[in-house]
Order: sequence, then structure tokens, then C-alpha cells
Amino acid sequence: MSEKEAMAFSRPGSDDQMVLKSVDSDVVDSDAVKLAEMGYTQDMRRNYTVLSVLGVGFSLTNSWFGISAALVTGISSGGPILIVYGIILIALISTCVGISLSELASAYPNSGGQYFWANELAPRKYANFASYLTGWFAWAGSIFTSASVALAVGSAGVGCWQLSHPDFVIHPWHVFVGYQVINVFAFFFNCYGKLLPAIGHVTLYTSLVSFFVILVTVPAKAPTHQNAKFVFANFVNNTGWSQNGIAFIVGLINTNWSFACLDCATHLSEEVHRPEKMIPIAIMGTVAIGFVTSWFYAISLFFSMRDVDGLVETSTGVPILALFYQALGSKGGAIALEALIMATGVGCQIACHTWQSRLCWSFARDKGLPFPKFLSKVDKKLDVPLRAHFVSCVIVAIVGCLVITACIVLLYISYSIPVICLLIRGRNNIRHGPFWMGSFGLFSNIVLLLWTVFTFIMYSFPPYMPVKPDNMNYVSAVYGVVVIIILVDWFVRGRRQYRGQVARHDEAVQVLHQVTAANHVVR
Repeated sequence: MSEKEAMAFSRPGSDDQMVLKSVDSDVVDSDAVKLAEMGYTQDMRRNYTVLSVLGVGFSLTNSWFGISAALVTGISSGGPILIVYGIILIALISTCVGISLSELASAYPNSGGQYFWANELAPRKYANFASYLTGWFAWAGSIFTSASVALAVGSAGVGCWQLSHPDFVIHPWHVFVGYQVINVFAFFFNCYGKLLPAIGHVTLYTSLVSFFVILVTVPAKAPTHQNAKFVFANFVNNTGWSQNGIAFIVGLINTNWSFACLDCATHLSEEVHRPEKMIPIAIMGTVAIGFVTSWFYAISLFFSMRDVDGLVETSTGVPILALFYQALGSKGGAIALEALIMATGVGCQIACHTWQSRLCWSFARDKGLPFPKFLSKVDKKLDVPLRAHFVSCVIVAIVGCLVITACIVLLYISYSIPVICLLIRGRNNIRHGPFWMGSFGLFSNIVLLLWTVFTFIMYSFPPYMPVKPDNMNYVSAVYGVVVIIILVDWFVRGRRQYRGQVARHDEAVQVLHQVTAANHVVR
């Protein structure tokens, strides 16, 4: 749609049309008009550029950082083979996930992301409940992701202290304190909207510089190096599972975590210009950078590794820190490299908070969460949904370090619901955005759905055998608790209050009038 030509607004599923004549682009904010057509007003400024959105998206996914954290269990569930080939497998799957998300983000650029898409695409009879489920699964997934990142960074900090104080014995409460410190520290960075794009740049460059420093330093300082067979053909199974295949599949959760949260950029759609083009660039760029950095990072680490058992049994509880110490032979040097990982992890935590707050705020404005008036309020002075941010961080603090694997599957479920709705509706029965992959997009949709089913089953298996209370995978219990909360809220409040497809389409006419009037659009 050009700036001078007529714009048509039609409610999806309706024959009603309104034709509005737009004027020059310096008078009309075309992004705000498109948002109004969806039934929303422009509540936050569009301060982000494509680079800063990519910065937030990659800072959250941060695949090479994820590999560092994943070593804590990945080294026992397949060793080098799991990480090296698991990265390739998960990167290919994540490409399909990214394409599926990018197509929908390009067609429907909205901060609600997957819950909004489900609401638009589902049959009218089921649209509200499908959207409601999606929004809750997405927000719950973001909460658990924040918890997992805070746990990883908090554990790294405690591990550094232990390395420098060999007599110190780590107890669970030490890690929990570190977890809370990281969560609170990262909270303040999301309290001022104008700084967030710059923070996105800083965290992106911090991650890439840290990656390069470690990539060069560790192999250069390692006294000996492993051969290619160790890196590419050495399988380690210390899980207790008798079948190596099961150990490998269960261990995939670690590399998969390194490519999770690809929807992050979609929730910044209302804070960047031309989101229908910029968001797909950020999503696919995140996958590409993530694969390149994580794979080469893993290769360099495994060539520099000396003692696998030493990593598994390290008293620091942080295998990557033990690996640095093996390679450098210096506690100070190892702690310095781990500090780079922690700095990257803090950037990841900040991005997590940005992501979860936007999810909470956007879902609340459609009354998908309890206390919607409170949670959907945007602080105009700070230009952030401060209340949604605060409540989300409080919940992360409460969650503590109970479960760290639920986030991935909950997120996949939230991606799958709108994709199922898209396939039922018909891929060619919607208005395509600039990013549309045709038949390969259909293939990507199918891969996403199959992978969601696979992970829902296999990631529920216990990571170690025999199963004990302290090594049990409680993710199934988490699913049950999340579903119970959703159903209770739906029947008590949601089914009556939720602003779904019909209400939003009806209100879109009024919202569009308000926006066009404010922008001096002449009917």
C-alpha cells in the first residue's frame, strides 16, 4: 500500500469494507494505521531499529551462551557428539520454526505474537479459547525461560567463588541467592524504554566480543588438544540409560535450549517501524548467528578439553568453568572468561525481561490475564509496561529454580496452535506479508508440529536413571499446574472478559476512526 493510494480496511471474515483516503506519509503513521486495523492503539513509541530488535532477539536466544550452560548436563548425555551434531539438528529445526513464525509475524505484525495469530486464524467458534491457551502457554514459557537463565548465571557466579575458595562447599541456597540477585539486577534495565534499544546493541556486541575472545583464547592456551575422533565421534553416556539413543534424545533438551525463544522479536512489533519486514529479519538472523557462533564455539571447546570426567565431577558445579581452568591452568584466567559468559548471561536475562513483560502487557490488554487494567497500563513517562514487567519478575522470583525444561515445550505448543489454525484456514486464504515462503513454508509448518509432539513426549523423560526424587523430571507436573491455572481462570473469568476475535474486529472500526482522526486522515 503506497502512501498516496486508498487504503481498504476489512474485518476478517466479513464483507464490510471501509475505504479511507490517506495523505502524505509525514501526516499519517502507516504503522499506527495498520495496528488500528487490528483493533489496537499505538501505546509505545517505535524506538527500535532492526539491529536493536536483532540485538534483543539474539541476546535472548544467545546460542553459544546456551551451549555453555548446557554443558552441565549435556556432557553426560552424549558428550561431544550430542553437542556438535545436536547443534546442527536443532539449527535445522529452528530454521523451520523461524520461518513459521516469520511468515505469521509478517502477515500479522502485532506485539501479541502467537496468541494474536491464533485469534485471527482459528474458526470463530474456537478462536477465543485457542488464543487464550496460546497466550497463557507463551507467557508461562517466558517465565520459565527467565528462571532458567537466572539459574544459569547465578550458578556461574557461585561456581567462580568456589573455584577461588576451594574449601567452600556449594549448597542449593547459595545458587538460589545468586538466582535472585541476577533477577533483581536485570529488572532495572527494563524500567526505561528509551534505553532499551541501546541496551540491545550493547548486549549483542557484548555477546559477540565475548564469543570471539573465548573462541581464540581457550584453544590458544590449552596445553594439549584432542584429536578429531574425540570431537566428532566420542559418545559419552553417564545418564544410567542403557540405550545410547535414549540418552542422546533426552540430552537434546540442552542444545534445544540454546535455540529457544525465537518469538521474542515478534513481541516488539509495535516498537519498530515496518515490522512486517524487520521482524522476520531479526528472527532468521537470530537463527543464523546462533548456529555459526554455537557450533564453532563448541568445536573449539572440545578440541581444548582434557578430562571429561573432571568436568562432570567438578566441585564448582559449572563444567564450562572447569574446562577454562583445564585449558588456561589459571584460576584468575578461568574466572575472567567465565565473567564474559556471565556478562552475556545478564544481557540474556535483560532480554528475557523485555520479552516476558511485552507478552504480559499485550495479553493483558485483551483481558487474557487476571487484573487486566492493572497489567495493561503503559507508563507514558518511562515508555514501558512497568506493571507487567514488575509482576512478571516477581513471578520469576517465586518460581525460583524448580524447573528449567518446561519453557521449551510450552513455547513450542504456543507456536503450534496458530500454525494448526493457519493450516485449517488454508495458507493461501490469508493476506500474505512480505516474508512468505510458499511450499517451503508449509514444510516448515509440518516440521514445527512434528517436533512439538516429539519434544512433548521425549523431554518429559527423566534425564538420569535410576529415577530419584532429586533427579526426577517434574515437567509433566508443571504442564498439569499450568493447564489447571488456565482452565480455572478461563471458566471463572476469561470466557466472559476475554477480548477475542469478534469484539476486537468490531472495536477495530472505532479504533481506526480515532487513529485516522488523530492523524488527520480524510474519509
